Amino acid sequence: MRDTRFNPRRRAGMAAVTAITIAHLAAPAVAQDKWPSKPITYIVPFAPGGTTDVLARLIGQKLGEALGTTVVIDNRPGAGGSVGSEIASRAAPDGYTILGGTISSHAINVSLYPKLGYDPVKSFEPVILLGTNGTVLIVGDKSPFRSVKDIIEAARAKPGSLTYASAGNGTSQHLSAELLKSIAKLDMAHVPYKGSGPAIQDVIGNQVPMMFDTTVVAAPHIASGRVRALAVSTGKRVPSLPDVPTMQEAGVPGFNVVSWQAIFAPAGTPAPIVKRLHEEIDRILRQPDVKERFATLGIDPGGMSSSEFADFQQTEIAKWAKVVKEAKLKID
Repeated sequence: MRDTRFNPRRRAGMAAVTAITIAHLAAPAVAQDKWPSKPITYIVPFAPGGTTDVLARLIGQKLGEALGTTVVIDNRPGAGGSVGSEIASRAAPDGYTILGGTISSHAINVSLYPKLGYDPVKSFEPVILLGTNGTVLIVGDKSPFRSVKDIIEAARAKPGSLTYASAGNGTSQHLSAELLKSIAKLDMAHVPYKGSGPAIQDVIGNQVPMMFDTTVVAAPHIASGRVRALAVSTGKRVPSLPDVPTMQEAGVPGFNVVSWQAIFAPAGTPAPIVKRLHEEIDRILRQPDVKERFATLGIDPGGMSSSEFADFQQTEIAKWAKVVKEAKLKID
């Protein structure tokens, strides 16, 4: 017969078992609250070797060290950064996916692609602006072009015969060339690639006569003599390329293109995580070796607050929507 009498020892034992069971069940939840507890994926929406990739590897390593985890670089190139950005927009908003967003993926493409698979504003949380940089018009070392004037004269002599490479549709490299075409009234054919890396290799190999590329990617090739720099896109000369004239100095009035690089997280990522990411990356941007590296690459460090960066992005979207409309650009 079952003994139903009150037993203090049994009651105490059951309470202890219950407490242990609850503790074990709660342990995973506590562990999940500790961020980061596993590697972070840093999506780069361009091929290896481009500006976004170079910065991701520099920032990613230091960010991993600061957070006590590993930051894994995941290159997902295509459509001017749109492919990788769409993948990032669909990732779980848990702090374990971040994206290297750019002027193309998060300001230009929304006006260029009628069926973009993400919203550059609503699909993301802005983390931080990494920096801004110009592009530079380059040709292969065996090219007959020695100046911007040479290119303009050749394009006008045989309309449609000259081609130019870019890191992809809608990139700052692409829009730089389109701006040149618009101002100088030129007819040149666009050859888009899935990133700067493969594009500049074809310029070096003389498969494509020229391209605008970022100072980050072009600088080492200019220094090695494999490509020749004709002009930079910015309104003033770039300190890392002091002997290279601006496009305006080279005879193209009103030419001014400044590209930018940033980090975003999927929409819905908890505010404390976004704040921590911003603080750590901002701290990284202030480190002397990073500042020196950025100067060598021709990048002006960013570091705006997340809200300031969000306002900056909205301004950029409006600015490039006007440029795309005036140039009558559309990518199906």
